[in-house]
Amino acid sequence: MAASTKGSPNKSRWSAGVTPYADMGYYDADYEPKDTDILCVFRFVPQEGIDAIEAAAAVAGESSTATWTVVWTDRLTAYEHYQAKCYRVDPVPGKENEYFAYIAYDLDLFEEGSIANMTSSIIGNVFGFKALKSLRLEDMRIPPHYTKTFQGPAHGIVMEREYLNKYGRPLLGATTKPKLGLSARNYGRVVYEALRGGLDFVKDDENINSQPFMRWRDRFLYCMEGVQRAMAETGEIKGHYLNVTAATMEDMYERAEFAKEIGSVIIMVDLTVGYTALQSIAKWARKNGVILHLHRAGHSTYTRQKSHGVSFRVISKWMRLTGVDHIHAGTIVGKLEGDPNTVRGFYDTLRENKVAPNPVYGLFFEQDWASVPGVMPVASGGIHAGQMHQLLSYLGEDVVLQFGGGTIGHPDGIAEGATANRVALEAMIQARNEGRDYVNEGPEILQRAARWSPSLAKALEIWKDITFNFESTDTPDVVATPSM
Repeated sequence: MAASTKGSPNKSRWSAGVTPYADMGYYDADYEPKDTDILCVFRFVPQEGIDAIEAAAAVAGESSTATWTVVWTDRLTAYEHYQAKCYRVDPVPGKENEYFAYIAYDLDLFEEGSIANMTSSIIGNVFGFKALKSLRLEDMRIPPHYTKTFQGPAHGIVMEREYLNKYGRPLLGATTKPKLGLSARNYGRVVYEALRGGLDFVKDDENINSQPFMRWRDRFLYCMEGVQRAMAETGEIKGHYLNVTAATMEDMYERAEFAKEIGSVIIMVDLTVGYTALQSIAKWARKNGVILHLHRAGHSTYTRQKSHGVSFRVISKWMRLTGVDHIHAGTIVGKLEGDPNTVRGFYDTLRENKVAPNPVYGLFFEQDWASVPGVMPVASGGIHAGQMHQLLSYLGEDVVLQFGGGTIGHPDGIAEGATANRVALEAMIQARNEGRDYVNEGPEILQRAARWSPSLAKALEIWKDITFNFESTDTPDVVATPSM
């Protein structure tokens, strides 16, 4: 299949020349996956005239041991042990010439505790394979035998709440805006105003590093001055996500060490630094007792489209192994991509200890995390106080709700925007704890709270009709769900 010659059906496995991947053992419908196997499901579209089973076998082969022709050096290994095996091919519901391929990989194919090694195999050269029009990694089952070779989150949800002494409600955050162009002192002022108004966190955004208008050390100092002043005024533990993303690991470690020295409880890094850098900074964060926030910068370049790339549910699993404490994972109701059921699947993957297969949520496999700590999902992007009942209903309480424009865009200033969000959240939590139907009564609960909170009243008035109702591109294939 890899070349124009398809090979003879009577050709020996070991005869020189081209043999179809399926005939070389990369497809085995009778294979029963072992408990220790890593399992993957790929969505693929073969080129015209290419058999679906042969294309699926090629994915298994090219992501494990195969090349385009027979090689005699296979005889020098226990080749069947190292071959990935496609054991099931299903058509995608409602799609012509589009299929799901289920592939099993023996654990011996992977280096312990290395995201870089695992991904080099599973999403390496195979995604450029000419015989496929498109290929997407939809889901993985990572067995406990492999998950336990990773450190997992530096702290996890439970330990983070103990660090912060905050329980029973979502955490509140905001992204400093404008994210580029402010001087260090004005940037720190935004942090102080937001935290004194009632937020738990403020954050750097993905592209604020150390530009000419504000070098990183100056930003860190002014931000931490704001954090410490807000803590003194409110009596609460506060934090600012200091982005340590940089050109080299040496620079990242320097920034992280400085953040720790000046008292920050949390640092931040971007997904764009790469898997090895992420694992390294996560190891540092665990050793130094600093919470690690991950901004998923760049992920939509390969997660958003269903036809080609890697699903964010897979990225969620990789990042939980990597060791981050936070990751942006969608809002459902905000301005960024997020089908309701798909996002619920992300959140379950990040937070739960054992996740059952659920086609409605886009989850193909059971995932047993074997007590690897959970990651705190972060909801950000176009959310505001008027959606608080929806956010709590969809996302639960183990989440960071980050209102950027929905805090800093308040007509009376940043602090009042923060107060509006805090009042809305506490009113909704109280209603939930009282057993009220807070989802259906949400607007009424918010309006009642606004009677004694001018900050919330103005927030509800200015953003009452703001929605981002567009069709989602990444949806489960078993049920249609409305965009919010």
